[in-house]
Amino acid sequence: MIIQAFLRWVETAKATDRADAASALARAYCAKNCDRIDRHAANMAMTFLLDDPSPKVRLALAEALAAMPDAPRPIILSLAEDQPEIAFAVATRSPVLSDDDLIDLAARGTPELRAFIASRKTVSRAVAAAISEIGGVPEVVILLENPLANLSRRTLKRLADRHGDVCAVRNMLLEREDLPADARQVLVEHVGAALNGTAFLQAVIGTERLQRVARQACETAAIDMAGEVADVDIKALIAELRVTGRMTPALLVNALCHGRIDFFAAAIVDLTHVGEKRVRSILSDGRTQALRALFESGGLGREISALFAEAILIWRKERRQGSHLPAASIAAVLVHRLRQTADSSGLSECVEKLAIAEQRRFARDYAQLAARQAA
Repeated sequence: MIIQAFLRWVETAKATDRADAASALARAYCAKNCDRIDRHAANMAMTFLLDDPSPKVRLALAEALAAMPDAPRPIILSLAEDQPEIAFAVATRSPVLSDDDLIDLAARGTPELRAFIASRKTVSRAVAAAISEIGGVPEVVILLENPLANLSRRTLKRLADRHGDVCAVRNMLLEREDLPADARQVLVEHVGAALNGTAFLQAVIGTERLQRVARQACETAAIDMAGEVADVDIKALIAELRVTGRMTPALLVNALCHGRIDFFAAAIVDLTHVGEKRVRSILSDGRTQALRALFESGGLGREISALFAEAILIWRKERRQGSHLPAASIAAVLVHRLRQTADSSGLSECVEKLAIAEQRRFARDYAQLAARQAA
């Protein structure tokens, strides 16, 4: 009878009074001393208030039910799809909404609703994956800013693929320690594309030189990553380099000169489809002919295969002696060998530039060390 009287009163009451009453009704519904009959009647009354013409009433209802674990799920779902200021309360806080509910709301809802879901106190992997798949830049930024959002490696890679060209998203991804190597390589490519598209740099140093600088920077970043990533990341990094066309003989020579043998071995496995144990065995102990046959089975030319075999032999000698030969020294040996032959592979210029670049890096490091010692 009290609920029936409430419904009659609602028809003539002011919006402010109806809002106060809606809040009180919602709190009474969730109170422990509300019996079953009263709860059913209160549920019907709250359902009736979902169609109230005043947003104030629906907002009061949403705010009263937002944090309640016993709130009626149909009412919470309806409020979550209401106007943004009403949806905010329940979409960000309601414990009634399951992962399936949140994924469905994100798929059907507005960008504002996805942003609210991304800012929840906790965001599961499944919900984060859904937002990363369909969310725009604002929602993705909110998701990345949420310290309690559980983002899987696959989700981070997807974010890099979809929004890596956006500076804000790219910077936030690059700051994450759990960013997988293939996603980091995607972002490196976006940085290179951004450099190539800079009108000022094109005017200052020219389009062709800018493209060459950007390409070398991307390759250098890939080599640096190859020396730092875990084994689980190497295959994904190689796959990404292959897709973007970065898996070139020049990159592999660079990896060899820098001693990135794990990366080089995984790349050869990928190119030749020979088992990993077999590839590592040949790289460690195989004769020159076996090395060249392995490399040529991956589609590499005879001259390139001979160069790779020479680099592998240098690496073996270094490993046996327990020394650490600088990349510049390995590159210098390879340059000397290429000059003794009629090189048509185009690698001589690449290796020579690598040797020069490493010498310059060594000189900078030496100068910095001397300056620190003098200080």
